[in-house]
Amino acid sequence: MHIFLLFQVLAICAFVAAAPSSSRRHNFVLHERRASHPVTWAQTRRLEPHKVLPLRIGLTQQNAHQIEELLMSIAHPDSPTYGQHWSPERVANYFAPSKASISTVKTWLSDSGLHPDRIRISLSNSWIEVNATVAEVEDLLDAEYYVYTHLSGHEQISCESYSVPDHVHEHVELIKPTVHFVHRIPDDPALLRKRSDSGLPLSIGPKTKGVIVTGSDVLDLASCDQFTTPECLRRADLNSFGIVEFTPRAYLASDLDMFFHKYSPSQVGQRPTLVSIDGGTPQTKNQSVAYNAESDLDLEYAMVLTDSTPITLLQTGDMVEGAFFNNWLDAVDGSFCTFEGGDDLPIAGSCGIIKPPYVVSISYGADESDITEAYAQRQCNEYGKLGMMGTTVLYSSGDNGVAGLGGKCLDGNGKSGVKFNPVFPASCPFVTAVGATQINPGSTVFEPESACEQVILSGGGFSNIFTMPKYQEAAVHGYLKNYPPPYTAEQYNNSGKVCAFPDISANGANYVTAIDGQSMLSYGSSASAPVVGSIMTLINDARLTLGKGPIGFINPVIYNHPWALHDITSGSNPGCGTVGVGTPNMEALRDVFLSLP
Repeated sequence: MHIFLLFQVLAICAFVAAAPSSSRRHNFVLHERRASHPVTWAQTRRLEPHKVLPLRIGLTQQNAHQIEELLMSIAHPDSPTYGQHWSPERVANYFAPSKASISTVKTWLSDSGLHPDRIRISLSNSWIEVNATVAEVEDLLDAEYYVYTHLSGHEQISCESYSVPDHVHEHVELIKPTVHFVHRIPDDPALLRKRSDSGLPLSIGPKTKGVIVTGSDVLDLASCDQFTTPECLRRADLNSFGIVEFTPRAYLASDLDMFFHKYSPSQVGQRPTLVSIDGGTPQTKNQSVAYNAESDLDLEYAMVLTDSTPITLLQTGDMVEGAFFNNWLDAVDGSFCTFEGGDDLPIAGSCGIIKPPYVVSISYGADESDITEAYAQRQCNEYGKLGMMGTTVLYSSGDNGVAGLGGKCLDGNGKSGVKFNPVFPASCPFVTAVGATQINPGSTVFEPESACEQVILSGGGFSNIFTMPKYQEAAVHGYLKNYPPPYTAEQYNNSGKVCAFPDISANGANYVTAIDGQSMLSYGSSASAPVVGSIMTLINDARLTLGKGPIGFINPVIYNHPWALHDITSGSNPGCGTVGVGTPNMEALRDVFLSLP
């Protein structure tokens, strides 16, 4: 698992603000409180009052409550406006904060002693920026900032909670940096792989078990239960597509050619089209399974199985700061940027630099318990907007069953216990969460698969934040009625009113992968997500050939056409059975989408 940066303290000197004024605190209301405290971090000291924080205030977006309704009008197969995607400009204008919100927040900042010349607003009018000392911010937000030290020695800052005046509360969605607990990527590969230590945003995979595939191994259709190759996936109506990677994870060109030489000789020498986001580069300085496995797997299968479709590599983050989900959203959705250069800091050339791809696959995630509801909801809404613009966003569902990314379950306070720990963004109803299946030992590609229980356990469960979307109600209510999990509210959210995941699954076991010059077996939903991505890419190819638009947000269609998928009825993710509607039948699903306008 890999650890990411979300924001950074600007350690520059400035003046100390006046002492906090208790007279204006009587009307303050709590805005956010930290969701949980990762156990491998210790609070070590108060943050020095003269240090400067890059304060970013996310303004309340208008009409955000309509995203699901608008998305259904575009993505539901029975809608008369199916496929009529919005332009980026229309989306930005429709959800832009109101003039009242902008004015209220700017006035609050000015009245609190921050000169108007220090206050800036983003081009999208969605964020307000002010660089302020810790003393000023603590006074402004009625908060206390501390330095936290990780077992590795790395430091980050955070506060337990923050408040805003009552009249400002409705105009602000979230403020950063505050309670959102993230930190810099360690440079030690050993730390990258200590999944149980971090408790922070991590990669889903892939996993290996040390098996080296040799020339003596027979890799044909009869051995697909032991070795998953491109031929196994083609014959099983499954394909893959990879696109987002986070530095320092990167592919090796020699690994691509090694894989191509065996499975697609005509592609030797081909490379993905690189889009560098916030200094992202496919670095080659650090080479190991920890650094190369994810990118190698994604690109090897995406490029072979989609073949003639150009693959775009969204390489995100540099070697110093790393990156998080916000960074790639900046690149494809300019309205999400706080400023014209990135979500958190002004890095030139990062905001809205490319048109959103038709399919995006991301094999990374975070524990829902490690982020706040406001942060999760704002980012989830951005995925909904991408769906409105015609993009299919796929996220891996996790590899620890109903546990979190470090194999961690929760207690009532977000600490280690027995409560199921959902994965975000897979739990967001506006993305397609992809689980992992397996070809059962001794079976063939033509026989039913089961939930993956080799090396990894397919992630899934129920969100503790997001309500159940309408497109999912019939399937999930039927599941809960016919196969009620034998657990109580003490262990998971059994209200029947929250979003379930994954939505779809694909093979996630025994992937023959070229990594660091060797053929290895890889496992994980991080393999399944690009597989589903390839299917959707090939369906888009067919639609575009007929002069139709991209498929965009696919969930309403797949839940409305369960017969176009292979039902998964065996296996489990510990705690409850696998949810979702099965693995895609390429031909049947293609025919469904081709029949739509």
